[in-house]
Amino acid sequence: MRKQIVCVALVLLSVLASAQTLKPVRYTDGSQVLNGLVTANAGKKAAGVLILPAWKGIDEEARVAATALAQQGYIAFVADIYGEGNIPVDNAAAAKIAGSYRKDFAAYQKRIALALDELKKAGADADRLAVIGYCFGGTGALETARAGLPVQGVVSIHGGLAKDSSRVNGPLHAKVLVENGADDGGVTPTVMARLTTELNEGNADWQVITYAHSKHTFTDPKSPDYNAVMAKRAWQHTLLFLAEVLK
Repeated sequence: MRKQIVCVALVLLSVLASAQTLKPVRYTDGSQVLNGLVTANAGKKAAGVLILPAWKGIDEEARVAATALAQQGYIAFVADIYGEGNIPVDNAAAAKIAGSYRKDFAAYQKRIALALDELKKAGADADRLAVIGYCFGGTGALETARAGLPVQGVVSIHGGLAKDSSRVNGPLHAKVLVENGADDGGVTPTVMARLTTELNEGNADWQVITYAHSKHTFTDPKSPDYNAVMAKRAWQHTLLFLAEVLK
């Protein structure tokens, strides 16, 4: 019981810290209003990290990551991919809207590009940008590289790694880190093999780290898949990667 109380207290503290250090940013894609979040160090000249949230939109994991990145000296921006009025209320709605962006990947890439523009407006150095994404956002991290957007590196954290077989593999200039749970049922050997082929054919600087005894959303404290040990390791790997590509 005491351990549970401590865990709840830590979660509440992280939420309060995020609320105090993140500022809302309103931007648009045509007539669609988008509502992102930027860290309080906006306006300073620093390397920037764009965070692409999971399939239900901006969540606690994305907010906590942004705050933690700011503590490392990065300007962080949490993207709003779906837009005002389109935030899913349950898993079924999330699956539907996320699926639409996976199918219309050009629209997803455009929303990522718009968020990168907001990150640069917040003071991030245009020559030192990276993208990290969770789950659906992990798919977006890979789409950032596929689109050739001007970033130095991307991190896909338990992301959807499959790509429609009709899409041609192209050059991948961004460095790529994939953090994948060993027991993620959505990442089959075939999916991983195809991704490896894509990365190699794109002549990417890439690595895949596989985390033992970890299911899909192993980094999310609110998920039944949460693996605290592996989540901590994955975050340290993310920080090492960012330190290298944004130096």
